[in-house]
Amino acid sequence: MKIPLKYGLLITLGVIPWVLITRSLITYPQSIVHTLGTPIFFNVVQFVMIYLGLKALEHEKGDRPYFKEGLKTGVAISLVYGLTTSIFFVVVLVIVGTKWLASEPGAANAPLSRVILAAFLGLFLGALLFGLIYSTVVSFFLAKRRSED
Repeated sequence: MKIPLKYGLLITLGVIPWVLITRSLITYPQSIVHTLGTPIFFNVVQFVMIYLGLKALEHEKGDRPYFKEGLKTGVAISLVYGLTTSIFFVVVLVIVGTKWLASEPGAANAPLSRVILAAFLGLFLGALLFGLIYSTVVSFFLAKRRSED
């Protein structure tokens, strides 16, 4: 459980400065940095950390992990990332308030509670879904094959 915790927290520690810096420097919420740059950055960091986590698993075991081990580890990394990033945004919501939610799709028309719920579910479930996809891809290339036994 050390590897998922370490690499999941590293993803979160990459996301936090990005959010704080972009939100403080770029005040227009519909800017390309917020609408396009942020999702790209989040996903690249997640992919890289899953890759590094699976390489650390390989190093720890002294041999390449099986596909299933790699997939479990990658999803566990994404679970830690999703949970800790959600906790970070809860803290932001408490401290900053709801003004950052103005850039969320449908924020103007929906009740605030629905916008908050959709944002957190999207963040958490998106982290898990993309984590599953990235873990599958990375594990496919890094996993030990049965013919190697």
